[in-house]
Formats: sequence, C-alpha cells, structure tokens
Amino acid sequence: MGQFKHSIAGRLRIMANAIDPPLPPPSPPPTQRELALEQWLRDEGEKTLRLHYDLGPESTVVDIGGYEGQWASDIYAMYRCRILVFEPVTAYTEATTRRFAHNDAIRVFPYGLAASTAHGEITVNGDASSLYNHGETRETIELMDVVECLRDDLGLNEIDLMKINIEGAEYDLLDRVLGEKYHLAIRNIQVQFHDFVENANQRRQEIRRRLSETHELTYEYYFVWENWRRRD
Repeated sequence: MGQFKHSIAGRLRIMANAIDPPLPPPSPPPTQRELALEQWLRDEGEKTLRLHYDLGPESTVVDIGGYEGQWASDIYAMYRCRILVFEPVTAYTEATTRRFAHNDAIRVFPYGLAASTAHGEITVNGDASSLYNHGETRETIELMDVVECLRDDLGLNEIDLMKINIEGAEYDLLDRVLGEKYHLAIRNIQVQFHDFVENANQRRQEIRRRLSETHELTYEYYFVWENWRRRD
C-alpha cells in the first residue's frame, strides 16, 4: 500500500510540474570580466579608446599580434603614421602583406615578438590563435626577442604606441620589456591581458605595478583592454 501511495504521489508531482514547471535554477552572477566586456561594448571601445591617441605622420606604432591588419589600417587612416606589424601565422601574414602591399608606411613582419628568440607551436584559431591553447590546426611559427628586434635590430628608441594582443604571451613579453627597461622608450602601451594563463591575475597585477612607476593608466577594462601612457 505504501509503495502504491508513493507511486501516486510521484505521478501527481510529474503532472503538476507539466502544468506549472518549477523555475530553473538562477544563473550565476556575471564575472568581473563579463561585466567589463559589457561596459567596453557600451562604450564602443574598439571604435574610440583603441584608436584615439596623440599621433601624427611622424609617429611610430608597433602592432604585436597584427592578425589581418584591421587595427593597423584604422590607425593609419586616422594618423598616416609609420606602423610595424608583427604576425607569425602564415595565412594572416600573407593576407596582411597583400592588404598593405602599396602602402610604404606599413611594414609587415612574418614572425611574432616574444620574450626570447625561438620557434613555437601555435593553435590557429582566427584572432584567438594562441601558443597556450591546444586545437586541431597547429603551425610552427618563428618568434623574435622583442627587445633585440625592436631596439637592437630596428633601432627603435622611441615608440609612440605599442599594441599587444598575443593571447597569453603578453606576460612573458612585458616581463622582458620591463626587465630591459625598454618600456621607457614606449609612450603608450595598449595591452589585452588574458585570464587563461596560470597565475594570470597575479602576473597582471605585478606587471601593472611595475608599469605604474613610469606610466599612468588611461583606461582599464578588466581582462579586456587597458592602456598605459608614459609620464613625460
């Protein structure tokens, strides 16, 4: 008799739920990064903050992680400045080279900049291509020491704007730049930090602490984009 009652009660619950289904569990609150991204989109940061700088035809811009060259194209359209684009993935390098083939002010380099000169295995995944993620499409790429390339080989002793978007490799690169005090040669550092790297938050905070000694933060969207301007 008891089992029969339980069976009836179970059926009644199923019928009740069909008529008036229970509410789904509440969604987790948005993360700090998700909130920052929402604000970035509301502020149209891609069209404003990432492009609005005190630049001109005499300025030098370094684009580390150029992808298909859209940011470089936008910067050039606004300021007609000299731009050096570094992109290690073959397909994107070739596309960007074709894009700027008739523009002598934009030079495309078929390798990436990093903390040291080496070869690496990168997962090719559009603008999310990364040395730190694993996927089916991988490519061996060439990496050059950022300081040796820019300062020693190319003789860049003053950079007006450096953009860094290299999907997790930004920590090692900036550690190298700061260790050599090469950041003193860079007026603006626009960087996207990524949170999938081990100890990402701690490493970001330490880099920001060191940058704050010589540069000031002009905008910050948590793990989206931020910019540091040298105090001249």
